[in-house]
Amino acid sequence: MHDYDDEIRVNHLFWRTILLRAWRRATESLTGAAGAHSGTRMRFWRRWRIRLLLFLAVVGPGIITANVDNDAGGITTYSQAGAQFGSGLLWTLIPITIALVVVQEMSARMGAVTGKGLSDLIREEFGFRITFFMMLAILVTNFGNVLAEFSGVALSLELFGVSKYISVPLAALGVWLLIVKGNYKSVEKVFLAASAFYICYIIAGVLAGPAWKDAMLATVKPPSREFFGQQAYLYMALGVVGTTIAPWMQFYLQSSVVEKGVSQDQYGASRVDVVVGCFFTDLVAWFIIVACAVTLFAHGHTQIRDGADAAQALRPLAGDYAYILFALGLLNASVFAASILPLSTAYTVCEGLGFESGVGKRFREAPLFYWLYTVLIVAGAGVTLIPNFPLIRITILSQVINGAVLPLVLVFMLLLINKRELMGKYVNSRLFNCIAWVTTVLVVVMTIASIWAGW
Repeated sequence: MHDYDDEIRVNHLFWRTILLRAWRRATESLTGAAGAHSGTRMRFWRRWRIRLLLFLAVVGPGIITANVDNDAGGITTYSQAGAQFGSGLLWTLIPITIALVVVQEMSARMGAVTGKGLSDLIREEFGFRITFFMMLAILVTNFGNVLAEFSGVALSLELFGVSKYISVPLAALGVWLLIVKGNYKSVEKVFLAASAFYICYIIAGVLAGPAWKDAMLATVKPPSREFFGQQAYLYMALGVVGTTIAPWMQFYLQSSVVEKGVSQDQYGASRVDVVVGCFFTDLVAWFIIVACAVTLFAHGHTQIRDGADAAQALRPLAGDYAYILFALGLLNASVFAASILPLSTAYTVCEGLGFESGVGKRFREAPLFYWLYTVLIVAGAGVTLIPNFPLIRITILSQVINGAVLPLVLVFMLLLINKRELMGKYVNSRLFNCIAWVTTVLVVVMTIASIWAGW
């Protein structure tokens, strides 16, 4: 009996041990699977967190540069395009956006890989003489743009009853203090906040109540062939290209990437910054054209003088809210660009001449940079205050000149970015070269066609 009890006890212990081992293995398996799953999930979120932090570290140059593109001159040009031709120019925004992404990405890539600005590279690779004439063309073109920005400040605040003799000097002093007394991080934060304010135009476009189906169709389908035989249409199309892909943008973006310290390792995040900025700026442009097309063009108001005129014309057609948002958007865009364009010019000239430049430096460390910025601000604001000065002509003309000068800048960029000894493995792909060269040729053809049709 005793032996039998011992046998039962042994069997009991045996099976208990077996069951405990099985349970432990099952538990470890489940825990391991859960742990592996948890570990995979943690690694996934950690990887995306790193990517987000990397993006936030380099975000700024691409978004800021693209949004400044929608300045007072750009808003006027887009408004006139919608008022004069309705939705007839919406189709241009898709190829323009693709071209803008390619061109801006090239600038950011050259800045990240070489650590030098565009003017600096042109001077080193092609000599001082070519650089000098390039700087002269950019200086003249940009000064016309600066006039347009201070004109936008004056006109936008006049809509709220503020005299330009008050608004323009205050705006000039404000943007001067921002750049001269600020540092790169603080200036960039202000610029990013200004970029977000462009949502005013999207809201204004929605309030205008467009026929969404017709607008979307016009975005993907070019108008009838007779449009392309009109000098006014070609002229305006060139203006839209010129204001969307402006020469100054390439110089400013590359210089900003360099000053921010973006390296080759951060190039991927910088590329996202560029793409997001390009998409958003052309989305805003689309809504400006649509808003003016369904209101001004639809009611026969086909000629506007400036962005403020567009805002006033929108008021009885789209309501007070659309009017206020349009006017506030113009003010924001004008002050924003009045800060950036002189800054871009100062970068271009100083890099081209080999002088110190950068918002991160003090006045005594980069005197030419800050003095040139100051002169452009004072001269731009001063000319704007001259009674009866033909600002609207200068505004539209500056955008057309942008379109005409752009091919020269693109040619230099393409020659530089395809130099393997300069860019290494970051030279242009065949696709990027194709898009960039086609853009260059089309702008040249449009410029010649516009002049020819005018004769």
